[in-house]
Amino acid sequence: MSSHKDKFFTKLLIGFAGIIAGTLVTFYAIFEADHDSDWYFLATLAAVLICAGIFFCLAAFVHKVKADFSKRQKSREQQKSPSSDY
Repeated sequence: MSSHKDKFFTKLLIGFAGIIAGTLVTFYAIFEADHDSDWYFLATLAAVLICAGIFFCLAAFVHKVKADFSKRQKSREQQKSPSSDY
């Protein structure tokens, strides 16, 4: 695998893990936690995990799009350079 694919999959997995963890913390806070004491902490933790997960997913997609654009640009430059020699 190339480093672009490694970075894409790593960021994507971290993002999905953050979103899933944030959702699980939310469900734990709703159904299991004592509602008088620590729900502020659990709500903050869930929000941070979900936002971090969304950030990493978007960073992975942006990285993938940038890699695809650079590959496309290189292929266009390679196609143009041999034709300009004639």
